Amino acid sequence: MSETQKNMKRKAAGGDYIVQGSILAAAAMISKIIGVVYRIPLTNILGDEGNGYYGYAYQVYAFALMLSSLSLPTAVSKLVSARRALNQQKNAFRAFIGSLVFAAVVGFVIAVAIFLGAGIISEHMMKAPLSVYALRVLAPGLFIVAVMAVLRGYFQGLGTMIPTAVSQVIEQIINAVVSIVGASVLFGIGSQLGKERREDMLGPAYGAAGGTLGTVTGALTGLIFLLFVLWMFRGGIRKRLERDHSEKTESYSHILKVLLLTAVPVVFSTAIYNINQIIDLTVFNHVMDAQGFAESEYIALQGIYTGKYDPLINVPMAIPNALCTSLVPSLTMVVMTKQRKKVHYQIDQILRLTTILTIPSCVGFLVLASPLMVLLYNDASATPANLLMLGAVVIVLYGWASITNSVLHGLNYMSSPAKHAAIALGVHLVAFVIMLTVFRMNVYALPGSNIVFALVMCYLNQRKIRKVCGFKMDFVRLFMKPLLASVAMGALTYLLHLGLDALIGGRVIPTVIAIIVAIIVYVVLILKMGTLSEEDMLALPMGARLLRGCRRLRLLPEPEETE
Repeated sequence: MSETQKNMKRKAAGGDYIVQGSILAAAAMISKIIGVVYRIPLTNILGDEGNGYYGYAYQVYAFALMLSSLSLPTAVSKLVSARRALNQQKNAFRAFIGSLVFAAVVGFVIAVAIFLGAGIISEHMMKAPLSVYALRVLAPGLFIVAVMAVLRGYFQGLGTMIPTAVSQVIEQIINAVVSIVGASVLFGIGSQLGKERREDMLGPAYGAAGGTLGTVTGALTGLIFLLFVLWMFRGGIRKRLERDHSEKTESYSHILKVLLLTAVPVVFSTAIYNINQIIDLTVFNHVMDAQGFAESEYIALQGIYTGKYDPLINVPMAIPNALCTSLVPSLTMVVMTKQRKKVHYQIDQILRLTTILTIPSCVGFLVLASPLMVLLYNDASATPANLLMLGAVVIVLYGWASITNSVLHGLNYMSSPAKHAAIALGVHLVAFVIMLTVFRMNVYALPGSNIVFALVMCYLNQRKIRKVCGFKMDFVRLFMKPLLASVAMGALTYLLHLGLDALIGGRVIPTVIAIIVAIIVYVVLILKMGTLSEEDMLALPMGARLLRGCRRLRLLPEPEETE
């Protein structure tokens, strides 16, 4: 009974963000795993050169997507949740409609601009002319995703992540199927044309365009699903509007102004996160070209980075990103009601969950880098594994930076992450150029400079959070316990894989068994060390059942006796 009362109280206060975040995180993980799996045949079809063209086009698409829509779910959910906290249901819906019109217009304009300017961008900016085909295929997706982003933000502002979660999985499944088929078909067509035109790279370039076709088709499917859910929700939305008797009605011009003031700082900080990748890849190509490397050589290196390293790193990164999505509307509501202790509790809880999930991922990639590359891509060469080992710490740092960005957004300090990102970008670029030209780190400068960027962001964000709300980190609880459990897990995993590889051998069985044992060992250690409190466990989906199961298995530390 007491557990039920706790859960009801937490949900009434908007504290079920962990449940909603967990749902979204699960969907994001499924989507990322599908992404990694389908990239295996896609990589085999395209080759490193085709992956290079695909990666180039996708980086430009990601940057344009950021301008048109990536900030919108956060901004719209913040606008809607803030008005719901004041019980202004009509204004919340008007915020949704105004945002939808704005997104459609901006998305259409940017999609047309990218489609028409693809040739100039590919040839002059990216120094990869044949990536024009993939970029033009991606352009319509900018309009589709802009509209879909507002729908996701509206549902998130209403406190439910389920439509977003389901749409992500559907989108990725369609993306996977169409990408593989499209890449295979267009690679063959491009290869035939390449023979006729005596252009060897036309096959990989056409194949990359076929791969990007899945991105657009998947996004369109996700949008159709969300529109269907909105239609299903129409009765509940109508009832909310009818129960709203507030007299204040916001004009659409005021809503647009607030949306811009909310979205622009998020756009700017997100833009820097994305533009540093585009700048890095562009600078990388120019420097490699100046150092005497052929285009096929540096395109292939970039294909390894964008086609093998990035997809793996992005799998565990999906968890903090999902928690960010659920945190902003929840923290906004708590801030609006001026619950200082609740603010500190939510920040501490979300940061602990972030380190508990990202630190073991980092250690796992460190000890299983080569086996994972062999398992997924049948690539036993040193470069992919070394990239993964060097960049593994990015998971922890970027996860922390993303969460602290969302904390500052929830605290209504919207411009702070943007300012911090600008400073971090400057430091990052200096470090990147030095790594490439002085130390000649080659492709390893890409993850190396990302580490520098994330470190600066983490430091500046954490300092700002302490300054504006007085939150102080418990370093031992946040970092040391997950790190100790992860190191123990990593050592056991490495030895286990070494033994299984010697006894059994093969690509699959030693690695899969080592991963399963690693997860079990880490969960047991983290529970035994008391890193998760009972309240934390109750906040998870089916938390009461999980807590009872852990007690029954004696996985929790013994409670201290009180007099």
